[in-house]
Amino acid sequence: MVDMRTCDQCGALFEPRREHGRFCSARCRVAWNRENVGDRAAGGSALEWSISAMRDATWRLLRAQARDRSRAFAVISEAVWWVTIVDGTLVRYHPDAYDAVLASYATKDRQLIEGTLAGLRFVRNRAGQHVDHTDFIRLGAPGDGRVAAWRWTSMPQPALGALAPRGQAWEASRYRDYEAYLADRTVEETFGCAVAFLKRAAASATSAPPADAPVQ
Repeated sequence: MVDMRTCDQCGALFEPRREHGRFCSARCRVAWNRENVGDRAAGGSALEWSISAMRDATWRLLRAQARDRSRAFAVISEAVWWVTIVDGTLVRYHPDAYDAVLASYATKDRQLIEGTLAGLRFVRNRAGQHVDHTDFIRLGAPGDGRVAAWRWTSMPQPALGALAPRGQAWEASRYRDYEAYLADRTVEETFGCAVAFLKRAAASATSAPPADAPVQ
């Protein structure tokens, strides 16, 4: 079944490229932004504080030690939350800057970034609600007490029958990306890849003029 949605601006049906796609074209997105300046300003504010929170969370993660395991899992969970929040904010409010930065990477690196972010969304959606968040992680090599050295573990395919067909398709795709781009990799590798891209995309978004600004 093709995933069709109604454009928030013109009402036309379209097939979204992303899970949270709202517009059938760049023209409709620009028109909507022009008519909803307050929403766009809110997006800029949300990006600023979410980037700050992401930096703080990942800073704590990279320095955390595994002595207190419950605290260690909480630090990982917090970092997952803020990385996916920043990613969602950029996709919603700054899709042109996001796409431009993503397109600047080589194909293999671009696939790694997209797969890593999708895999982290799978962790966010499943941990706590469907499985215990500790099931996603296994300890690192003996003698390495850093939480960042822990590795993501392979997970069984989730039961998705309770979701609508559209939801099943998105979650199945996230699961495949989790297995391909997170499983057996270290926490440090995962967040290093995601955060480096998101910082670049955010810098581009905040330095670029609005999409509907006149050409000088």
